[in-house]
Amino acid sequence: MRVAVLSVHTSPLAQPGTGDAGGMNVYVLQSALELARRGVDVEIFTRATTSSDAPVVRVAPGVLVRNVVAGPFEGLDKHDLPTQLCAFTAGVLRAEATHEPGYYDVVHSHYWLSGQVGWLARDRWAVPLVHTAHTLAAVKNASLAIGDQPEPPLRSVGEQQVVDEADRLIVNTEYEAHELVSLHHADPDRIDVVHPGVDLATFTPGDRMQARRALGLRADEKVVAFVGRIQPLKAPDVLLRAAAKLPDVRVVIAGGPSGSGLANPDSLVRLAEDLGMSSRVTFLPPQTREQLVGLYRAADMMAVPSYAESFGLVAVEAQACGTPVVAAAVGGLPVAVRDGVTGVLVDGHDPDDWAAAMGGLFDRGPETMRAAAVEHAATFSWAHTVDALQASYGRAITDYHARHQRTEVPSRRNGRRFSIRRGIRAS
Repeated sequence: MRVAVLSVHTSPLAQPGTGDAGGMNVYVLQSALELARRGVDVEIFTRATTSSDAPVVRVAPGVLVRNVVAGPFEGLDKHDLPTQLCAFTAGVLRAEATHEPGYYDVVHSHYWLSGQVGWLARDRWAVPLVHTAHTLAAVKNASLAIGDQPEPPLRSVGEQQVVDEADRLIVNTEYEAHELVSLHHADPDRIDVVHPGVDLATFTPGDRMQARRALGLRADEKVVAFVGRIQPLKAPDVLLRAAAKLPDVRVVIAGGPSGSGLANPDSLVRLAEDLGMSSRVTFLPPQTREQLVGLYRAADMMAVPSYAESFGLVAVEAQACGTPVVAAAVGGLPVAVRDGVTGVLVDGHDPDDWAAAMGGLFDRGPETMRAAAVEHAATFSWAHTVDALQASYGRAITDYHARHQRTEVPSRRNGRRFSIRRGIRAS
């Protein structure tokens, strides 16, 4: 099998935690690597963002990343990317044109921009389109942080088009499936629930004191960590305001400004100063996978206070390292975190409620949840994710072929016969 994966707005090779790179990047790369280990060839198409990007990068045997030139390399805002979809689509179609007809078996698009490209590629290549939205404009706009910018109507229209056209829709949780049906009138029979995974060989429990020494943290400190893009949607300010009410707690924030957070890149530093807690807040740049392991191990608990979160890979990665999580009860986080067992779910974003939740977990003792957190995270392996992805691909291909039956027609060349898919593609 060959899969063409489309990730227009962010490369799977980008460092998560800055720009537009986050959990989706991890999902695209890790699922591709697991598919390749099973003998599936994966080609990932993404937009080149620097002139130094090689046209093709072989990440691992069976996994290629194609950097398609579409628009200026730097400085193009995600909201301006629709203007470059024609250029990106042309690059994707030209790459496929170098192969024999029928080279790809399925197209898997991630995020609505990629879905627009996948819709055209599906029709051109006569293969099914599988789409993962990751986030929905209507969901984000319904739970905006104070001062955050709503998603534009253009995105909502584009998402509806992709939902209508995709052969199968993949969601992270049953809750997300319900959102697709209620908000976009998606056909439930075309939806597959596929939980994201975690690299259980990398994210493991370890020596907490050693991890703290590496980060310059005291052994006796109460440490709450935040990992993610610095923007209102992820709500790191809620964590700071809550921690300000717990004078013996240190906060470690790892990530870079993104989205609407780019307008005020130093906002958290200033907030910590205003709250009088600068001396107990540590700011770190976006972390590599290996560095994240150390941070997860060093923390007593992770905080995921997002206003919207389709799943929350950070929460599962932290639990795999034995660290309980305090998370907002939104989106897929109630699936990622078992309330009262591997962490605590908080309704709303009131700093008093968050302070009470974190303080209560410290009083109980985070170590009482460590074993359960590791056990829970083990149910979210990338192997399980790809099992479900392959099943979804199989259903997409079977259903697509059933709808577009091959018809034998006589060929004028050498008296042979060949087949075409009626109404889809002419060669």
